Order: sequence, then C-alpha cells, then structure tokens
Amino acid sequence: MENQINVNTKEFSIKQIIKPLIAILMAMLLVMLDSTIMNVAIPQLENIFKTDLKTIQWAISGYTLALSAVIPLAGWFSDRFTSKKVVLVSEIIFIISSILCTIAKTPAQLIVFRVLQGLGGGMIAPISMALSFKIAPPDKRGSIMGILGLPMLIAPILGPVISGFLLQYASWHWIFLINIPIGIIAIILGIKFLPSSSSGKNFKLDIFGAFLAPISFAALIYGVRNGSGEGWSNTATIVSLIIGFVFLALLIIAELRQNSPLLELRSFGSIEFTKGMILHCMNWTAIFGTALMLPIYFQQLRGFSTLHSGLMIIPQAVMSFLGMIAGGKIFDKRGAKPVIFTGLLLLSLALFCLSGIKADTSIYLLIVVLAILGLGQGLTSMQINTYVLKSAPERLISRVTPMTAASQQIFGSFAVALISGLLTSNISKQIAIIDPNVPEAQVKAMAVAFDHTFIAAMMFAICGMLLSLLLQSKKAKDEPKINK
Repeated sequence: MENQINVNTKEFSIKQIIKPLIAILMAMLLVMLDSTIMNVAIPQLENIFKTDLKTIQWAISGYTLALSAVIPLAGWFSDRFTSKKVVLVSEIIFIISSILCTIAKTPAQLIVFRVLQGLGGGMIAPISMALSFKIAPPDKRGSIMGILGLPMLIAPILGPVISGFLLQYASWHWIFLINIPIGIIAIILGIKFLPSSSSGKNFKLDIFGAFLAPISFAALIYGVRNGSGEGWSNTATIVSLIIGFVFLALLIIAELRQNSPLLELRSFGSIEFTKGMILHCMNWTAIFGTALMLPIYFQQLRGFSTLHSGLMIIPQAVMSFLGMIAGGKIFDKRGAKPVIFTGLLLLSLALFCLSGIKADTSIYLLIVVLAILGLGQGLTSMQINTYVLKSAPERLISRVTPMTAASQQIFGSFAVALISGLLTSNISKQIAIIDPNVPEAQVKAMAVAFDHTFIAAMMFAICGMLLSLLLQSKKAKDEPKINK
C-alpha cells in the first residue's frame, strides 16, 4: 500500500517523518559510501588483477562518469514513475552490480560492473534530496536537510576507514559485499516508509536534454579528472573538455527553449538561486580539495597506515554531524546568512591552521583543527543546499536537485584536479630548490608544499564567506519570481 505523508505544520515533530527520513538516509548512504570505499583498495586491486594503475583507476572513473550521466535524468524519471519506484529499482540494480563486482575475474569485468553500479546509484541522491525537501514543513526544512546531509559528509570520511579495515582483516570482495546488507535494509525501509505520489503519465521526455546533459556532464568530469592525472595538454583531456563545453552550451540553449525541460535552468533567473549555486560550488571545491590532501598528509608525511589515517578523521566526522544538526536549527530560526557565514569562517580558520602543519605537528593540535574543520563543514554544506532549493519554485524541485547533484560531481572533480595539481607542482618546486641528499630537507619541502596548497583551498572558503554576506535575510520570500 502506498504511503502518504501528512504533516501538521503547526504541531510538527520529527517523529512524523522519521521513518521515511531513515529510508532516505539509508538509500543515500548506500551510494555515497561506495563512492569513497574503493579509493583505498586501488593498490591491492592493481596486484590482484595483475594490471597497471591507469587501467584499474577506471573502476573509480567509470563509476563516477556513470553517476554523472544519469543524474540529469533523475527529475524526469521521478516525475514519470514516482520517486519511490525509481529509488527502489535503483537500489536493486546497485545490489546486483555489487554482487557482480565480487565475481569479476578481469579488470574489464570489474570496470563494466562498476559502471552498472554508477548507473544504478546516480539517481538516488538527487531524488532523495527532493523527497526530503517535499516531506518537510517549510519552516523546518533547514533541520531536515541538515539531517539528510549526514551521509554526504560522513561517507567520504568513513569510506577509507571501513575499506582499510576490510582490506586488512578480510578481503577485497567485502568492499562490495558490504553493500548487500545495507542495500537490503534500504529496500525494506523504502517499501514500507517512502512516500508515494501519483506518477505524471503525461510527462514527456525532453529528448534534447536527455541526450545533451549526460554527454556534457560526463565529458567535463572526465576531462577535469584526466587533466589532473595525464596533464592538461593531453589530447584526451583537451578533446573531452571541448566536447563537454560544446554540449553544455547546446544544452543551455535547448533547455531554455523547452516548455518542460529536463533541467530547469530558468531557476537561474532568481538572483538568490544563482548566488546559492555559486556558493555551493565554492564550498564543495574547498571541501573536496581538503578531503584529498588530508589522507596524503597523514600517509606520506606522517607515515600513518590507511586505517590510522582514517581514524584521525573521526573528530572531523563527529563535529560535522553536530554542525549539521545545529546548523539546520539555526537556519530555520535565523535564516541562511548567519549559519553559512559562521561555517565558512570556521572552515577558513581551520584551513589557515592546516597551512602551518609540519611533519611533527602535535597530534592533539591536529585533532582540534580537524574538529573545527568538521564543524565548519557541518554548519555550511547542507544549509547552502537548502538555501538553493528554497530559492527555486517548489514545483521545480525534482528538476533542480539534479543540477545541484551534478554541480557537486563536477566541482568535486575540479577540486581534486586543481588541488592535486597544485600539490604536485608545489612539491616539485620545493624539492628543486633543496639539497636532495638531505632527507630532512625533503620532508620540509613537502611540508611547505602542503602549506601552499591548503592556502589555495582556504581562498575558496574565504570567497564563499564573503559571498554569504549577500544572501537573502530570513524574512525574504522563500520562492522568488523566476524570469521567463
């Protein structure tokens, strides 16, 4: 029997929507945990499948590209077949592909099955965000979306910890087998508690958008990621970026001419929506860049094991959770500006402190800094996302969340490419000016390189902090007029 959520906004309690919210959280955790759990396993998989790093990395790249390709279709599928049905089918595909990954015998098989995983999981995040936004009362959306952000911030931190533990005490198969119990629980909860709505039988598919959006998003992400690894003058990088930008331009033209576009680009007619999207991209660039550097610092400069490196991030994860809960409540009471500004201020402060870390920096000091970093992330990330969604007409939410999810993928890839490139370049520059025969000098050079790179990430956070001062006040209208 289909579930309907009837919320009494005057006497609202989280208990009214806790069951569907848990079902949504489990669905998001299933996909987001798998996005990071593979990273630590790459060296081991390289040996097991007797292949090179360039080949096995496609197990990650293929998954990411498949995710990016189907994200734009999420809005149409949820409108056409209902969100509940699409999420449940996506979870089933994800579980089946996870099982297939465990029986892969060649690198090609593993890559194909990972692509299937990405196709299955790509729609879950944007549809889940749209569902959460719809079931929450307007004056409680900050709190609810703050809770929803838990998998988005925790999964990248827990993924390496879980992966390191499984690889050390079990086998590589378990990084995929772990999806089975999580997925089964998500499906059971989804069947029982996810709200259902009537499907839009008359929704016609925007053919131009369905063709142009997946190609443009996938090409841009591939070009940025390939550029960070192979170099920006690499032929594949250049061709991919050209294709991505050309198809993106065609997509914008086509979508603005459609009566029922796949992606509602007319939302950018709202100044507040546009400011929110720019802020969203700046914030995720700083966060993804930092997430890349911390494991490298702990493993290469401090000599920590993979598991030890993951455990060092736990204070950040705990404070992220507390920040999201507190941030959502502040958002509902005070509006976006104070909580987002405070979060980005803390994020900038933490990155400034990290720009001074050395190979012998006190562990206790690092824990404090990472806790501040996590608090800043928690206060900021989902509150920006909530602001973006509240700045768009509610009837267009299912077509807006794919844009926020796609931008997160694109700018996450951009951050990884930019920060990894800067770090590599800074290390090369510092090593070139030292005596290579002095080991201590080489360690110092790497520390200086980390300093400069953390400052680059800090600049994105500072720019975001300044932009947050221009956000709309609490009393402003939630649904701005969209220019036609």
